[in-house]
Amino acid sequence: MKQIATGSMDSCVMIWNMKPQMRAYRFDGHKDAVLSVQFSPSGHLVASASRDKTVRLWVPSMKAESTSFKAHTATVRSVNFSGDGQNLVTASDDKTIKVWTVHRQKFLFSLNQHINWVRCAKFSPDDRLIVSSSDDKTIKLWDKNSRECIHSFYEHAGYANHVDFHPSGTCIAAASTDNSVKVWDIRSHKMLQHYQVHSGVVNSLFFHPAGNFLITASSDSTMKILDLVEGKLLYTLHGHQGPVNCVAFSRTGEHFASGGSDEQVMVWKSNFDCAEGNDGVRLQHKTAFSLQALPASSTAHPSHPSVLRSQASEPTEHFTGQDSHTAAHTQSASRSGSHSKASQSHTHRHLSTSSSSTHQTQTRGLPQHSSQVQAQSQFSDGGVPPGLASTLEHIIGQLDILTQTVSILEQRLTLTEDKLKECLENQMEIGLHLQRREEA
Repeated sequence: MKQIATGSMDSCVMIWNMKPQMRAYRFDGHKDAVLSVQFSPSGHLVASASRDKTVRLWVPSMKAESTSFKAHTATVRSVNFSGDGQNLVTASDDKTIKVWTVHRQKFLFSLNQHINWVRCAKFSPDDRLIVSSSDDKTIKLWDKNSRECIHSFYEHAGYANHVDFHPSGTCIAAASTDNSVKVWDIRSHKMLQHYQVHSGVVNSLFFHPAGNFLITASSDSTMKILDLVEGKLLYTLHGHQGPVNCVAFSRTGEHFASGGSDEQVMVWKSNFDCAEGNDGVRLQHKTAFSLQALPASSTAHPSHPSVLRSQASEPTEHFTGQDSHTAAHTQSASRSGSHSKASQSHTHRHLSTSSSSTHQTQTRGLPQHSSQVQAQSQFSDGGVPPGLASTLEHIIGQLDILTQTVSILEQRLTLTEDKLKECLENQMEIGLHLQRREEA
């Protein structure tokens, strides 16, 4: 099954099933705009970050079960799963980066050297490092174990909106507000490549899983595909009517998705093996179909059909709607997008795509929310029967609830122990005081 998760300014998270005639689910819970969403590597959980300062973990099923925790003291702009799915890293306007456990939402540690808003934070492919970008014009590389900043890369003309690790884990790429894209070697700390191919702010970027290509999304309404081997611009893609907020490849790299301020999410098919010159990306037809949005759990919301269409030289899949979201992410690992529901409009800000339970991709731009959308989309192809998958999801959801309950009980037990200790100490002090009075 293929799924896309999106987040929006309307404070909702939506899970879209991309197969024809299948329903989409709308999850309510956040109190403010959802700025980032991402599937766990297994695909059994979706994490969302919001301006309401919280992070939520959702079970992407009809029951819409979720747990919430206050992650920061200001807007949470980014959330990212570790490769093993055990930890989360969050980035916030409170200038900090925090790492948490997934199953108990337990705070592990904070990274505090940025002096301005932190836009993005991600784990390296081997989970040993964390990269972060901030409005303080630095990109910092952190050692997860020692919790120390290994190196700071400086942006002199602007700041990085988005950063991403190369699949090999040896270099990083940064999308900057000075319209440039830079690739850095994290071992030598040297800049490897510098691309000045956009005429507007670069909002998002994503490495092809093979590591040979990099796709970028910009406010100049275009996407660029860069050939990292040759160090040149390979292709320019037009389609969005306005800024492109996010872009992401699927796990296999056969597809990529983009989300824009035009409240649309577009899914494209690429063919790099047959690429020659400027024909590096081929856009193929796909049968159009509609999506029906089904409210999750007992929440009563009208369903909104989303149209998926494709044309020659246009996206393979095109989603439009009238509910706008401002956060989107997919199960592969990219950011920015918008949601789409029928009768509502969305502007995608975060996008991610993924095609299996072991990879994450972020996607932006599904037009079915009533405000801007930062969306994450996940493409997952599985052979598990729907009935069994639903049962497994329910079991996992119950286990997560049990885990959270145990965590709460542990906290209460700790408080009880502390109070008992305090009472015993007070009794001892009273006893000593009485003994001294008797001796006197």
